[in-house]
Amino acid sequence: MAKAVVIGAGPAGLMAAEMLGAAGHGVLVADQMPSPARKFLMAGKSGLNITNAGDGFAAAFGDMPEALKAALDDFAAKAVTDWVEGLGQETFIGSTGRVFPTVMKASPLLRAWLARLGDYGVELKTRWRWTGFADDAVLFETPDGTIEVTADVIVLAMGGASWKRLGSDGEWARAFASDCAPFQPANMGFIVDWSDHMTPFFGQPVKGCGLTVEGRTTRGEFVISERGIEGGGIYTVSRQMREGATLYIDLLPDQTIGDVRAKFAKRGKASLTNHLRKALKLDGVKIALLNEFGRPFPDDLASLLKALPIKHIGPRPIDEAISVAGGLRFDVLTDDLMLRSATGVFAAGEMLDWEAPTGGYLLTACLATGRKAGLAAADYAARLKQGGV
Repeated sequence: MAKAVVIGAGPAGLMAAEMLGAAGHGVLVADQMPSPARKFLMAGKSGLNITNAGDGFAAAFGDMPEALKAALDDFAAKAVTDWVEGLGQETFIGSTGRVFPTVMKASPLLRAWLARLGDYGVELKTRWRWTGFADDAVLFETPDGTIEVTADVIVLAMGGASWKRLGSDGEWARAFASDCAPFQPANMGFIVDWSDHMTPFFGQPVKGCGLTVEGRTTRGEFVISERGIEGGGIYTVSRQMREGATLYIDLLPDQTIGDVRAKFAKRGKASLTNHLRKALKLDGVKIALLNEFGRPFPDDLASLLKALPIKHIGPRPIDEAISVAGGLRFDVLTDDLMLRSATGVFAAGEMLDWEAPTGGYLLTACLATGRKAGLAAADYAARLKQGGV
């Protein structure tokens, strides 16, 4: 018997467990992997971006459901930063507004977090795979066989459908098929069928570009890989690209089209490649992209340099994506993230149908929805105990 069961030990599940434990409820957290928060730890390997202190939240999430907006309003950048520092981890804000722990790693934060949960009496079970419900019980396949756990409240936080090897396999969606929007890759690379001349540039970054889709331009960089294009700049516009919008790259974002045309007027007898390299300061990888996507060149090459259309043949597979769109639709949830079809069962994190770019937004939404579901579950359990439900 457990007062509260949280299924999934990623950021959303652990935050829900923290809210329940802090409210005095007995909490069991179950995760199918051998250790908790594997995707969280992987995200921190290149520097844990915990949130974003800029003013771009509304644009990052697009048309947000009210429940998600309320969760983010209650637990956005300042609150996330305070929470991290409350766990003994100093933070700093980068030049783009991204917030990082000073140590740049996820493991010290996770250790402090698990210690806090232990102080609240939260019990963690690993290698426990959720298999469904039976009457009032939650069913798990464990190393000791099938185990049934009865609880007053349940929080589902089993992640999306990307990075199966880290635990987010999306298998849970089979049990909620009528309540889910289909999964789609998000924050992913795109497949490009490169010409042979691009081979020497595999692995090279393309820096200092403007990326435009549907008339909106951002600055960023991306990487040329054997399979296509990927990286932070691409992830920022991946939603629109997935939906069919053309990506245009400004190879010279710090120069106006007039500046570029003026430099071409002074080309003289220089070869095109030398002129691009010396007069326009294009490096080899940008010249290669121009040759790959721009030929046959138009008479006005300046316009192509300022808006080079990138041709691709679709996104990389969903299991290679950093995150996903799709999941439990918000119309099947109450404003407190409880399933309308299952009283006392709440959901949070990447199980829910929302999408955001990298840059601190993903983790913030997981923490915020985990917090909201945990608080609501704690309130529901308290009212249940008092006979008010």
